[in-house]
Amino acid sequence: MQAARPEVTRTLLAVMTISLLIVGSLWVLRPFLGALIWATMIVVATWPLMTALQQRLWGKRSLATAVMVCALLLVLFVPLTIAITTVVSNADKVAVLVPKLQEATVPEPPAWVAGLPMVGNKIAGFWHGVAVNGVAPLLANVKPYAGDALKWLASQAGGLGMVVIQFLLTVAVAGILYSTGESAARGVRGFARRLSGEQGDRVVILAGQAIRGVALGIVVTALVQSTLGGLGLLITGVPFAAVLTAVMFMFCLAQLGPVLVLLPAVGWLFWSGDNTMGSVLLVWTLVVGSLDNFLRPWLIKKGADLPLLLIFSGVIGGLLGFGMIGLFIGPVVLAVTYTLLDAWIGDAWPAADEAQPAAETKQA
Repeated sequence: MQAARPEVTRTLLAVMTISLLIVGSLWVLRPFLGALIWATMIVVATWPLMTALQQRLWGKRSLATAVMVCALLLVLFVPLTIAITTVVSNADKVAVLVPKLQEATVPEPPAWVAGLPMVGNKIAGFWHGVAVNGVAPLLANVKPYAGDALKWLASQAGGLGMVVIQFLLTVAVAGILYSTGESAARGVRGFARRLSGEQGDRVVILAGQAIRGVALGIVVTALVQSTLGGLGLLITGVPFAAVLTAVMFMFCLAQLGPVLVLLPAVGWLFWSGDNTMGSVLLVWTLVVGSLDNFLRPWLIKKGADLPLLLIFSGVIGGLLGFGMIGLFIGPVVLAVTYTLLDAWIGDAWPAADEAQPAAETKQA
């Protein structure tokens, strides 16, 4: 009994030392954690694209990494920086325009709207309600979301320089991970195997699939909605269509949707007297705004072999709990938990033919 005490003390001190080292390391890395998490999500989601690009570039990882970094700068850094700068600098103009939109009038829907398949009657009924009651009730429903968006953008105005630095840091970390991705993956998988053997390795692989699925669903949906929305703005003659498309893409990535951009554009068209183009853009807004209801879940399901309800709950819950990065953290956490529970239950799942007699016995 006396000999066991030093072992307990040594174990306790070892655990405390390891805990202090982990906490200290996280404290040192604290300024870089946001960029590291974002870069990891981006690299995991785009790794198949990078490997395919490397094969086309004579197998040279350095060339593939350089191309991917340049693509991230063009796709991620430049549009988001322009969008944030444009919206923040014009937030006061938007605030002045909103009260004027309440006085705008909307004509009755054309007869062909009701003849649209599946959604014609609903669009015509909604349009008739707006024509009768005016735009004010519709703006009242949008106002809480628009207000939250403008407050967030206004809060980012003072730290716009830090946002730009975070974007650049994310791209730099992503470049390092692209060049040393295999070593990082081996380290993570080795750590998972040390914790729980082959099952831990499976959890890591499934987490990567969940990240790719969410990235596929969110980014592709944002690209489709912002592209179609920008096309509608261009056809109807709304000014600054390119800048508004970039803003729309940012809103879609933040899960705010394209309606926050398209609806004020509709109001501007009616207010300027172009009722025909305003009606066309209003119908287009309803179509584009509803795309994410089925396109995003379908794309996420294609990327990760997980229950759709689990993925959807992870996306929405992660967004509410952790903000923008929660779109990726939520599904990954639920995917890991689901995999561990499934492995723990194992062969204890009852067969389908075993559940039926139990239900019949209960009814009897």
